[in-house]
Amino acid sequence: MKYTYNKLVRDRIPECIDKQEGRKAKYRILNDDEYIESLNKKLIEEAHEFIEANDPEELADVMEVIESIMAVKEINWADVNKLREEKRDKKGGFIEKIYLEYVEEEKRNLEEEKELNKSFRK
Repeated sequence: MKYTYNKLVRDRIPECIDKQEGRKAKYRILNDDEYIESLNKKLIEEAHEFIEANDPEELADVMEVIESIMAVKEINWADVNKLREEKRDKKGGFIEKIYLEYVEEEKRNLEEEKELNKSFRK
């Protein structure tokens, strides 16, 4: 029986699979472009798993993917935290639980429509 995954996995997963009797992992090493694309997909996958379970272990997986993205893009935590703090100072955080229902506008706003029509918002 063959089970096809076609996804980025943790570094030791093939080793763990190969140690199990009757199982053999087939894998390859991604090039840089494939790696970034796979990390982006993995982030969505792990975020969905966290949303389903709200489990700290799943949140740890999200953080692992984020750290990998940061490493490959040479982004450090200090810079990210600085940007996060600047954004919080300008727009606030999420502490007050504000849920925006709608905005009324006199004229059509194409930028607003584009933002609202992004696939992840549906």
